[in-house]
Amino acid sequence: MAGILLILSSEFILLSLLSSSGFIQCTGEGDDHDDFVRSLDREVMGLKKEKLSHFRIYWHDIVSGRNATSIRVVQPSNISATGFGIISMIDDPLTQGPKLSSKMVGRAQGFYALSSQEEIGLLMSMNFAFTQGKYNGSTITVLGRNIVFNKVREMPVVGGSGLFRFARGYVKARTHTFNQKTGDAIIEYTCYVLHY
Repeated sequence: MAGILLILSSEFILLSLLSSSGFIQCTGEGDDHDDFVRSLDREVMGLKKEKLSHFRIYWHDIVSGRNATSIRVVQPSNISATGFGIISMIDDPLTQGPKLSSKMVGRAQGFYALSSQEEIGLLMSMNFAFTQGKYNGSTITVLGRNIVFNKVREMPVVGGSGLFRFARGYVKARTHTFNQKTGDAIIEYTCYVLHY
């Protein structure tokens, strides 16, 4: 009898420890089963202290020539003065300096769409995929509104991967050069990114 009580009490203690640590979840009657969200400890996930990184890169949008890095994929049948509805896919070089021959640090991959009927405004959705140094293989994701003729355009950083996991922040875009004949552009991006 004492042996059975000892076994039952040790099983009860083990079951209590497992259920309190999240390995076993108990639900009562009438639960809506919406307990799929739980808090996690950052240290358990390997997340250290959050830091703010600041960097400047140059985005080369090349729409002309045989080696274009921006390709129009949607051309609406009814073109407006603002180009509303045009969508272009991009795989634009990102460099340290404004010249295309300067050191390439990554690529901007995604798309932009002319999304305003009243001004030349873009919806930008792109990843800055870094290819150099300790950030090789890491990305930040920029998603936002870009009114191209404003001197400075601010867009949010909504995520990232690799060393930029859990990234958030913003970028400021400034036109460095725009060739009206070819449509090619070089844009300076100043980035402020919080990440772990």
